[in-house]
Amino acid sequence: MMQPVTPLVPSQAGVTAGTAADASPWLLRPCQDTAQQARELALELADRLRAAIDARGQALLAVSGGKSPLALFAELRRQELAWDRVTVLLADERCVPDGHPDSNGTLVREQLLQECAAAARWQPFFTTLPSQPSSDWSEAELDCLADSANQQLAALPWPLDLLVLGMGEDAHTASLFPAAPGLARALESEQRVAWVRPATAPHARLTLTLPTLLAARAIYLPLSGERKRAVFDQACRAASAEAPISLVLHRALQPVQVWLAP
Repeated sequence: MMQPVTPLVPSQAGVTAGTAADASPWLLRPCQDTAQQARELALELADRLRAAIDARGQALLAVSGGKSPLALFAELRRQELAWDRVTVLLADERCVPDGHPDSNGTLVREQLLQECAAAARWQPFFTTLPSQPSSDWSEAELDCLADSANQQLAALPWPLDLLVLGMGEDAHTASLFPAAPGLARALESEQRVAWVRPATAPHARLTLTLPTLLAARAIYLPLSGERKRAVFDQACRAASAEAPISLVLHRALQPVQVWLAP
């Protein structure tokens, strides 16, 4: 049985407790290892999805790509619930064609939308891209791609019911990369999606904007390893655009649930 989450307070972590609107701290869930983290977080997410479906008849789930969530996806796709009432989208996507090794969408379809979860509705950011690599695209082309994504996502039942984020060792989350071209707009835009062009990672990206992330009804941040724990501890100290994950921790409308594994 999952242990209850507990507030992250100064006596536990040696940092100032983060708050949502200076009212509610983020929540810390220690895990013995990444296997327990994936297994019990999948159970938690399934319960949240069932509750959203019971309350509103449908659920909107945003997940992150990369290698970190693969174990979670393997557990979550086996959960029995009304997946046909769940819409799945990404927190961010690399601007690469479908089937590309770096495509988060391909990864989610192959690793999450299988078994029980195969019945879920998949909502991509885009279906076609300019033919040349995204490094050659102009800002006007990126604007058009973001505008198209916003039109495609407009009819979804916002806000997100569940958001599963990741975090890089540079403190980025989704594709909110520190100091990246496009970051300022992605932090402030009232649109759901914006583009970012990180200098430290390949490919231009589309990402859910910070206001869209912050409005989610439930936010989960699974982390593992000492290096990411150190980045997280630093982000707990203050909200700063130099560490975008800190903006989520300190400003989310609901306390961020941080699941930590060694």
